[in-house]
Order: sequence, then C-alpha cells, then structure tokens
Amino acid sequence: MQSTPRTAEDQPVISLRGATASLGSRPVLRGVDLTVHRGEVVALLGANGSGKSTAVRAVVGQVPLTDGTLSLFGTEFQRFRQWSRIGYVPQRTTAASGVPATVREVVSSGRLARSRFGILRRADKDAVTRALALVDMEAYGDASVNALSGGQHQRVLIARALAVEPELLIMDEPMAGVDLANQEVLANALREQVSTGSTVLLVLHELGALEPLIDRAVVLRDGCVVHDGPPPEAVGQHALPGHDHVHPHAAHDAEPLRTGLLS
Repeated sequence: MQSTPRTAEDQPVISLRGATASLGSRPVLRGVDLTVHRGEVVALLGANGSGKSTAVRAVVGQVPLTDGTLSLFGTEFQRFRQWSRIGYVPQRTTAASGVPATVREVVSSGRLARSRFGILRRADKDAVTRALALVDMEAYGDASVNALSGGQHQRVLIARALAVEPELLIMDEPMAGVDLANQEVLANALREQVSTGSTVLLVLHELGALEPLIDRAVVLRDGCVVHDGPPPEAVGQHALPGHDHVHPHAAHDAEPLRTGLLS
C-alpha cells in the first residue's frame, strides 16, 4: 500500500540525522539524531564539551557537517533559503560589543531578512516595538547598547530574534550569566512566544525558570545523544545520563562563533 506524502504541517521543523562535525581536528558531534516538531519546545542539555552549541550552530549553517543530513521545514539544508522563518540568539559572549548603536537599531536589524532593500516599513517597525515590549525594554529604545547591563544586553539580543516573528526560535544559553530578575523577564518573553505556536530549540546548562515550558529534553554526552524524552524533574535533573551541573559563568562548549547567515 502506498504511503501518503507528508504535508508541510507534518514535516519536522528540524531533522538532523547521523550528524558528525569537528572543530579543527577535534570531533565534536558523533552521529547525532535530533528531530524537533512544529510547536515543540526542546531543551538541549549536557556538560561542557558535550556538543550542545556545536549542534545548534550546525542547524543554522555555522558549522559544516562532515557526515549526516539536515533538513529545515522539510527542505534539505543545501536548498533552504527561508531564513526569515528562523530567529537565532547566539551565546551572549560571542555577540558583537562596542558597536555604536541604539537598542532599537540593534533590534531593528532583526527585520532585515524580511525587509526590501533594507527599508523598514510600518509592519517592520511595529514588530520591533512588540519585540522590545516582550522583553520589557521599550523604555530603552534610544539608549546605547554599550550602556546596558549584561542581562539587559541579553534581552536586546532576544528581542532582535523575536522581531523576525520567527516560526522557529533557536537560543544558545539564553540564561547564562543573567541574574534572576532578568531570567524571569526572559522566561516571560519566551512563554509569550511559545503561546503563539512558535517552535523553540534551547541550549541550556540547567532548566531553571524555563522548566515549565520544556516539552522534551535531549541530553548530549561526548557528542552523542544519551537521552531523548521527557524533561528531568527539578529535583532529579542530575540523575539524567550525561548531565553535569555547570555554573552559568563557566566556559562554553564551543569555540568563538563564526559569522554566519543569521548572526
């Protein structure tokens, strides 16, 4: 009996199969399988050096696969061009600093993938305003990004990704080095985004304030998936294989981010 072709709604948003990748001569991903379905919130967990950041950087094309396959929204990565469907928040330590720009200018840059010839229309400006409100930064629109605290700077980077109005939001360590007050603001912004039906992939050291939003946890150890299923309980998360507690200020598991399509 002939199988029924999958519709666009049925296609996984991310399908990574047998993925291997190296940083220099060091193998980092060793046959990773990762599937994220429409509307899911998936946390990628693991100790430092487990390959979490490399996996998401591979998904957005910043780390080439040496083997395996990747498709986004049902399209093979090599043919995928619809980057305006994706919002990406890199690790904060790799984001540009010292740039003479205002908060609104940085967030507005998130709309460039949707604008024509770099000209922002009313819809673009409205999306920027909504994104700033989501992270509680609308009062800082004209402030220099260089005058912000670390937590505020992270909120701006997330607002930039939210301004895209993404179907898929990918965030690499969004809570790292962020104080509790800013963590709660970011959790609320993500909760609001999830309520619109967005698909979310998060790299985390621990679930923290985001735990109630997580549908699935994928744990990496030494570049391999060792757990893919329900998220760990708040008390028993360290019982998961391959998940070691790491202080949020510890070094990340990836080399400095290279400039890519979405940075």
